[in-house]
Amino acid sequence: MTDDDGTTKWIEAGLSALARGGIDEVRVEVLAKDLGVTKGGFYRRFSGRHALLVAILDTWARGRIAAIEKQAKLDGVSARERLLELIRLYSATVNPRGMAVELAIRQWSRGDETAAEVVARVDKARLKSVALLYRALGFDAEQAEAQAFLFYSFIFGQSLLQMTHGSRRSKDLIAACSAALTSPSIGKH
Repeated sequence: MTDDDGTTKWIEAGLSALARGGIDEVRVEVLAKDLGVTKGGFYRRFSGRHALLVAILDTWARGRIAAIEKQAKLDGVSARERLLELIRLYSATVNPRGMAVELAIRQWSRGDETAAEVVARVDKARLKSVALLYRALGFDAEQAEAQAFLFYSFIFGQSLLQMTHGSRRSKDLIAACSAALTSPSIGKH
């Protein structure tokens, strides 16, 4: 989406509001104040709040899908190395705004069919990309899908846990989980 008319600024402001306070915070008045503009500028770009919400979901989905497709490419490294890189990326890098947006959109999707469809599309792309890495490790299709599900359960779950252990203990646990998630023999019969 180009920003020739300022549309991207409204979408980014909407994502920030979503991260800050959930879907109820995404209001035209709030966004106009955040941007230091009048509500009239909004209506030159969007037919209403619903159109903005659809644009926010589309922008988020395109960004998440493009990110995982890029991050999951083998590009000369083994599937195991790529999986380990993904685990490091998502467990070592703290992106509070990104996580807040993810959680807010997931919460929104619990009560909104459009948001639920978008979240399902993103999840499907994420699982597919990671399952392909597990296929490259030698897993059959069903096992690869199960491993991808475990992978994302770990990625999202560990980001939500408040570790009471010291930093060293947390790193050790993540390393042990990484080894378990990237072993080519896990789950094979």
